[in-house]
Amino acid sequence: MSSNKAVTGQERERPVPSPCVSICALDENDICVGCFRSGLEIAAWGGMSNDEKRQVLVKVAEREEASGRLF
Repeated sequence: MSSNKAVTGQERERPVPSPCVSICALDENDICVGCFRSGLEIAAWGGMSNDEKRQVLVKVAEREEASGRLF
């Protein structure tokens, strides 16, 4: 999910939505099979800054791509 588009100040302040798809189950690697976040990322999401959430979303995209399960 690498993007050359810079995040503007206005976009930086807009809330970053959760990637949750209401399929909540952790696999043997502690990764949610629905949203591809780790258990720790899920637990910390509400307290993260927008920049931290965007960093998690990059990892989510990488995990989803590596899984071979692209929707």
